Amino acid sequence: MEEVVADANLAAAMARVRRNRGSPGVDGMTVDELPDALARSGEALRAMLLAGTYEPQPVRRVTIPKPDGGERELGIPTVMDRLVQQAILQVLGPRFDPDFSPHSHGFRPGRSAHDAVHEAQQYIQDGYTWVVDVDLERFFDRVNHDVLMGRLAKKIADRRMLRIVRAFLTAGMMSNGVVTDRVEGTPQGGPLSPLLANVLLDEVDRVLEARGHRFVRYADDCNVYVRSQRAGERVMALMQRELTRLRLRINAAKSAVDRPWNRKFLGFTFRQGGGTTRRRVAPRAVDKLKDRIRELTSRNRGASLRTVISEVATYLRSWLGYFGICQVPTPRRNLDEWIRARLRMLQLKQWKRGTTAYPRLVAMGVSGPAAIHTAQNVRRWWFAAHSPGAHFAMPTAFFDRLGLPRLAPR
Repeated sequence: MEEVVADANLAAAMARVRRNRGSPGVDGMTVDELPDALARSGEALRAMLLAGTYEPQPVRRVTIPKPDGGERELGIPTVMDRLVQQAILQVLGPRFDPDFSPHSHGFRPGRSAHDAVHEAQQYIQDGYTWVVDVDLERFFDRVNHDVLMGRLAKKIADRRMLRIVRAFLTAGMMSNGVVTDRVEGTPQGGPLSPLLANVLLDEVDRVLEARGHRFVRYADDCNVYVRSQRAGERVMALMQRELTRLRLRINAAKSAVDRPWNRKFLGFTFRQGGGTTRRRVAPRAVDKLKDRIRELTSRNRGASLRTVISEVATYLRSWLGYFGICQVPTPRRNLDEWIRARLRMLQLKQWKRGTTAYPRLVAMGVSGPAAIHTAQNVRRWWFAAHSPGAHFAMPTAFFDRLGLPRLAPR
């Protein structure tokens, strides 16, 4: 705990919390107010941490939609609690991380989701063409506090540290002004939760390693690669036993022993051909991109085409930063064409009438007959967006000049 309250550690924690931004907790304090608050109460905070009397406030309950239509529950700690959690993480992380499995990639320094995807791809390339895809049922909500604290106590001797970690685990959750006690779970939203998840699931990693299995894990997403369906079923039974021992449950509806190209992993899937395994964007990730583009290109927004393209470009650059490692260009090429069609349709909708569209198309170099054809069908938005006149007026080079990135390689 002395390391946690050291000036340099608290300063680094404050910088990280401010950099991460995030919403206020139940007390309404923002990250911009944190420096002044720490200047006023820093000594009292240190004294409580050293004495083991610090009491976290309840977390603020927030829900966000999941791609499958459900909701994910987040618990947003107060800014001061986030500072304390971050300071603890900076002390505990270096103690635990070096002993974690090399096949665990989630929320670890120097590792990323791309590392996990590359490792999975290599297993498939090596002939392990069956996957045991394990989905944990509401993992962060079901973490057993006693089991987790037992794992932490093996490496933490400072009882003050153990007490405050448990206090963060049991801090209530506030929703609509009502605080509900928590007896299990480590809510997503605090800096400590990912480390605690890795501490608990490292137990499963060690069992898989001891049996020589090829696996890759990113937080609570775990895939084990085997050579046959029968071997996969044995591994699934093993995972069931080990996770039950940790008081966790497998979501039977979302878990399976299957071929890797029928499953998704961290937004990716795989394709085999010509003796080579290639990375591909998973269909659900494509659907999610389309949903976002539909929102940005909605006619009801009232934004100009140039403004919309700027916003779409920002989103696509972020998307490419993650999915740009895909090796199958066809889905991305199809997305490029679909996005440009959406933008052409938006422009036609903004022109509203054929009498407006015709002179605009002619001014953009479209021949008379082609401009007439597009203008006559301007109310059939999607049809008109694919017409020769719309393509000639707004070709790929037109969108290139306006800064729209392409998802597929040129």
